[in-house]
Amino acid sequence: MALEDRNRVVILEDRVENISGADFPMGFDGEDVPFHLEDFRDGLDIKIIRVTPTDIEFDLIGVDASIANALRRILIAEIPTMAIEKVYMINNTGIMQDEVLAHRLGLIPILADPNEFQWKRPGDPPTDQNTIVFKLDVACKRIPNVPETETDPKKKYENSSIYSSHILWDPKGDQETRFAHSPVRPIHDDILITKLRPGQIISCELHCEKGVGKDHAKFSPVATASYRLLPDIQILDDITGEDAEFFCSCFPPGVVSVVEENGVRKAKIVNPRKDTVSREVLRHKQFDGKVRLTRVRDHFIFNVESTGTISPEALVSQALDILIEKCDISKGALEKAVKGNEEEE
Repeated sequence: MALEDRNRVVILEDRVENISGADFPMGFDGEDVPFHLEDFRDGLDIKIIRVTPTDIEFDLIGVDASIANALRRILIAEIPTMAIEKVYMINNTGIMQDEVLAHRLGLIPILADPNEFQWKRPGDPPTDQNTIVFKLDVACKRIPNVPETETDPKKKYENSSIYSSHILWDPKGDQETRFAHSPVRPIHDDILITKLRPGQIISCELHCEKGVGKDHAKFSPVATASYRLLPDIQILDDITGEDAEFFCSCFPPGVVSVVEENGVRKAKIVNPRKDTVSREVLRHKQFDGKVRLTRVRDHFIFNVESTGTISPEALVSQALDILIEKCDISKGALEKAVKGNEEEE
């Protein structure tokens, strides 16, 4: 099998062919393909496509799906953040039960650098080095002199809706000095927590601790972390005239363009990464044998959206550091096992 064909997952009308089925990464059944570290280094590449304050899109090229998936799982579950772990309910006369309210509070992203805090182990007392304290004290009251015909609760009542902006940081120890440049707070001020009516109050103390997503989803620093294979669309025979226009309509906008060459309008692939691989084009007989849909097996398009606690580029950097650390641990364990076997012999 040619290298280009080995490196393509083929999309057919009713099935997917040439999927990975070897016993080891980047291998192919029935073929002896030795691994060379130099070749791997030459083929490995990371291209940053787009970066915003909350999102990053990048291409990871030249690795097996197992490596890409390991990076995705680390982004979701193994990068530490700070989140509300304990809720000490002093008084809650609102309609929302204590445990539901505590769960909603725990899911609010907190702006705090986890590197500035220690891990709080079971049995450890809370200190200014391992815990952040917030207060939530709100009471709903009627606003005086509001017409009886008014129906909008926000105009009739004070604190009718409780938002994350009502959560106030209560610095302990030297935290106020340590975080003077970036006070600890919820990432967003407009997250609705619950609603109250006159006479109802909520009073509680919230303790944030350091954790990772594999312990609880509230510690995950990403809203989404996903990847897909780069689409590769090959036009095997010229598609012209009205067929070219119809061919273009079978793909998302921007994937195919109709250009004029020598007075003939012809379909041309311009940006295959925008394709969703819907296989719509394979439903139409006039395109039989004229188009081949594939995906590049070792080209992964990553999309990572941060919750705001850590910048997206820092998330990717930290995930790669954790992956390297895992490789070092595995390498050390393997070397130890090999050395032990040699000594036994």
